[in-house]
Amino acid sequence: MKVMNVFSRLISASVVMLTASNALTVFGATTNVIVGTAGGADIFTPNILRINQGDTIIWNWQGSFHSTTSGSAGTPSGFWDSGTTAQNAGFSFTNTLNSAGEFPFYCRFHFGFPTFMTGLVTVASVTLPPSVSITNPPNGATLAEPASFNLAANASSTGGSVTNVQFFQGAASLGNVTTAPYSVPVNSLTAADYSFSAVASDNGGRAATNSITVHVVTPVAIVLSAPQFFAPSDFRFNYTANPGLSYIIQRASSLNSGTWTILRTNVAGTSPELYDDQTASGNPAYYRVGRLPNP
Repeated sequence: MKVMNVFSRLISASVVMLTASNALTVFGATTNVIVGTAGGADIFTPNILRINQGDTIIWNWQGSFHSTTSGSAGTPSGFWDSGTTAQNAGFSFTNTLNSAGEFPFYCRFHFGFPTFMTGLVTVASVTLPPSVSITNPPNGATLAEPASFNLAANASSTGGSVTNVQFFQGAASLGNVTTAPYSVPVNSLTAADYSFSAVASDNGGRAATNSITVHVVTPVAIVLSAPQFFAPSDFRFNYTANPGLSYIIQRASSLNSGTWTILRTNVAGTSPELYDDQTASGNPAYYRVGRLPNP
């Protein structure tokens, strides 16, 4: 007969539910180009484009048996290609140009006389703001009260250099970090809702922000219940848990052996959680469930 031993980690705990809104600034406009026309003309409309670095072109087929290929005179340059096979009306192709310069393009099947289905994209150089993303706590994580962690972020700049990353809890500054790795400590959060943000600045005075929201609650006590043994080797029980927190389930043949076998570690999805040990035997065994520390 199975004997259950309730095991709880002796840690004060509460739950932190992380609802993150990754509010990264998005740059880049979108330009649409018609490939062929409904009337059957073999043209690009427009065929001369002036866009900025990081902008996106969406090519929409209204005619058939066409391609969009970077290069000229039937020689591809390798920057983009809708494919060596001709596409027909209703097809679309999207590409983003991250490099400045002039990029001629053509249709693989109609670049010569009499249609000369060709064009040119001029991409202007643009100095973009830095990018920043909070990397810890992870998006959607759940932690236990009192919640302590390093609020960390990655930041980079393509048009300059990152000079600092400033961290905020709500409107209050937690610190200003001038060199990577960018992080500040957050300590002993109690049950409440919190917002955190990281603001990266570069040497050109440009800035970008990323924010997350953290929800802290108090965890429930771990209680094991509803034991069931199905011969010859299936033993089941329930345990109370907080959805989003991580738990460890262990088994031992004797309380005096000091040897516990890890059966499962998991993030709880509901409460109570059902555990099914399909490798149990008819011999006495002890089970314990503990809540894992915050990552």
